Amino acid sequence: MLKILIPTIMLFPTIWLSPPKWLWTVTTLQSLIIALTSFTWIKWPLETGWSASNPYMATDPLSTPLLVLTCWLLPLMILASQNHIKTEPANRQRSYITLLASLQTFLILAFGATELIMFYVMFEATLIPTLIIITRWGNQTERLNAGTYFLFYTLVGSLPLLVALLLLYQNTGTLSMLIIQYSHPLNLTSWGNKIWWTACLIAFLVKMPLYGIHLWLPKAHVEAPVAGSMVLAAVLLKLGGYGMLRMMGMLDPLPMELTYPIIALALWGVIMTGTICLRQTDLKSLIAYSSVSHMGLVAGGILIQTPWGLTGALVLMIAHGLVSSALFCLANTTYERTHSRTMILVRGLQIIFPLTAIWWFISNLANLALPPLPNLMGELMIITTMFNWSPWTLLLTGAGTLITAAYSLYLFLMTQRGPLSQHTINLQPYHTREHLLITLHLLPIILLIMKPEIMWGWWY
Repeated sequence: MLKILIPTIMLFPTIWLSPPKWLWTVTTLQSLIIALTSFTWIKWPLETGWSASNPYMATDPLSTPLLVLTCWLLPLMILASQNHIKTEPANRQRSYITLLASLQTFLILAFGATELIMFYVMFEATLIPTLIIITRWGNQTERLNAGTYFLFYTLVGSLPLLVALLLLYQNTGTLSMLIIQYSHPLNLTSWGNKIWWTACLIAFLVKMPLYGIHLWLPKAHVEAPVAGSMVLAAVLLKLGGYGMLRMMGMLDPLPMELTYPIIALALWGVIMTGTICLRQTDLKSLIAYSSVSHMGLVAGGILIQTPWGLTGALVLMIAHGLVSSALFCLANTTYERTHSRTMILVRGLQIIFPLTAIWWFISNLANLALPPLPNLMGELMIITTMFNWSPWTLLLTGAGTLITAAYSLYLFLMTQRGPLSQHTINLQPYHTREHLLITLHLLPIILLIMKPEIMWGWWY
């Protein structure tokens, strides 16, 4: 754990001491070395259980894929931001990269924490750098409104979790995940206990976000700069799913009155956000709503509490993290050239940029879960476990899959096909940096087809 954490902390002196002309090169290189070193976590020496460097930090097969995803994303965020931050003064460039590095540090501490209170503190700490990135480097003036939504939704959702954790400590005498998994499941019979159960989950459901409490997400995504969108889609939404996977084991047996409405809302959200995507005109907004739709499936898979459901949720989280991040990068490269996110104004780009059209095509096919990509594996496992639980859910999940295919193809056809707009003149060609960026997103997805057990967790 320390062999990743210490180099990540050493990024800060690198950022502030390297000369301006080498700033982007050096930080990208160091973060890439950290990302490649993080692959050593995947080689699992134990059959099950934790690999701990000290009592407070450890990895296990559930947190390892998410930790590696976090480390892999930092060099990609730095690569993606280079073009539009390069024009700013040197100190602002340094501040921006510092925020990205601090976000990675907090995320490693959150996913690696074995103490629930430490996890909670780091869960909240990720809010600060993300908020500054959105409100300082966002595109439009609405970014302040988006930042306020983001802050208050997350804070209001997670305060009950703190109270719930303190009550859990009072009952069990420990909040260490290493010990608490061996304690007796809590007997949730009274109404007070049911309120406590809801308090445990509401913070994670807001972060995921569940349909109904998702309004902060499209705003935050649309207003954030590209690195903010990437880290939000790829890792911060997964904090909610990871927290639920961790907490659900302790919260058994599940009260039926509480799980049924949440599963129903999650599945209904898959269809609703899918149909919202079909009506979107804004490129980033469409990709943001598609994230809500995928996270609805993940929430359903986790709440069913079967090995297939939990495995499917983890696989879909990892696959969705890489694909949605790639889509946001592509949307940003289009925005940097045309200075518009309205899809009708950026149509017909395949004629000018044929190679980029291939990247769009692959990313959209991955988003609609084309076989044999991991996205399909995650979705199929969740849909199967849902059908096993209640055959009626097939109507909702099937319709959701159909709508996902429809809006993914709509996104591709609207941006790449058709006649060019009249004002589309003098566009820069795509740089090697941008092609490399998308390759580094899509290559892991294709490689994960070969070895999916990396991201199965220990249920399978």
